Amino acid sequence: MFKVLVIAYYFPPKGLSGVQRMLKFVKYMPKNNWLPTVLTSGTNAYYAYDPSLLDEINKEQVKIVRVEAKEINSLLPQKGTIKMPSEPVRKILSYFSALFFVPDNKKAWAKKALEKGRELLSNESYDLIFVSGPPFSSVETAVQLKKEFDIPMVIDYRDLWYGYHFAIYPTPFHKSLIRKMEYRALKAADKIVVIDRMVKEKIMSYYKFVKHTDVLIIPHGFDREDFDNAGTEPRPIDKMILTYSGMFYDYITPQYLLKAFKELLQEKPDYAANIQLQFVGLLRKSIIRQIKKLKIEQYVKISGYVSHKEAVCKIQSSDILWLMIGRSRNSDTHPTGKVYEYIGTRKPIIGFVCEGVVKSLLQEYEASYLCDPYDLTEIKQTIIKVYEDFRLNRLPKPNPEFVDKFRRDYLTTQLTQDLQFLVKVK
Repeated sequence: MFKVLVIAYYFPPKGLSGVQRMLKFVKYMPKNNWLPTVLTSGTNAYYAYDPSLLDEINKEQVKIVRVEAKEINSLLPQKGTIKMPSEPVRKILSYFSALFFVPDNKKAWAKKALEKGRELLSNESYDLIFVSGPPFSSVETAVQLKKEFDIPMVIDYRDLWYGYHFAIYPTPFHKSLIRKMEYRALKAADKIVVIDRMVKEKIMSYYKFVKHTDVLIIPHGFDREDFDNAGTEPRPIDKMILTYSGMFYDYITPQYLLKAFKELLQEKPDYAANIQLQFVGLLRKSIIRQIKKLKIEQYVKISGYVSHKEAVCKIQSSDILWLMIGRSRNSDTHPTGKVYEYIGTRKPIIGFVCEGVVKSLLQEYEASYLCDPYDLTEIKQTIIKVYEDFRLNRLPKPNPEFVDKFRRDYLTTQLTQDLQFLVKVK
């Protein structure tokens, strides 16, 4: 058995999509002869907690070490779950965070993690360090630990670092500093893991010393056990349930779907009467106000934030799944994990998407309907087409071989087989 120190700030009982990738890697690592110790954060202020996720881990095979530090989330007076700020407030907070904290506002936690990492590596023999970003301050921790203890270090990119689609660079100095930090980290890394081809190409274009063989693509995925354990829930027999699971922010917005549905309601009220729009996850007040303003409340079901198991149950009980990714800087590399979990359901998917990774995925999936994310007429016609296919029982079926490529157990096997080549002979 190999031993790996996994550094991941976002990890259960924290919820939301940011924890899923590391949770599933850690869950399936022991089945591939790797014993992980997870160095992660404590219970501080965060938008969502889901303690049930920890039930997936075999406590005898996975050791979890939690570190508390005086970083922003820990300094807030309220611990545990907090309300999400409005989008304008979030952008303002992000600007000031980027201004004063480089590479990010988890620096204080990363320093404490460095201390604990030194302690762990001094007391036990580990074969590898595996760090996931963001936050990328934790990558700096991993680089320092590699330097001090001379063991292989792998960086897992859940998002881009330099060029991240939400990144804010208050000054040219900030931008230059981030690039220098990433340059040093990649120079130190023994392997780079990314979530798709576009992210790989971006990194290789920014840093010419990174070779094709240095970067391993392990996409996001879905866990078959999640669907087997979640089951389904009672639902209206006479309605087509169209579901969105997750959060909205910036260029990922429901406003065009809602406006198109309002037009559908005016033109084909008999169609609209048999469609239920379901939103599973945190929903900002501004979106709820828009639903009321359009007077479509009776056609919308808002579930709010639920556990991951409940969310899987709801998408599994739906007829159609919907996602939207609009245009933004580097939106072609947007790494949404949602689409892979959608794929795992084998349900038809409506994608309001631009050119890029997600559009290509949905085309290969085959059971998809694609349209421009901002064209209200096209969106409305797509909903009509989907509803007519639903009513006539001719919804498309996915390519099963394509779906199975994204099983979390299979992806973890791919990862660990590659990591094994990095282990030093003792």
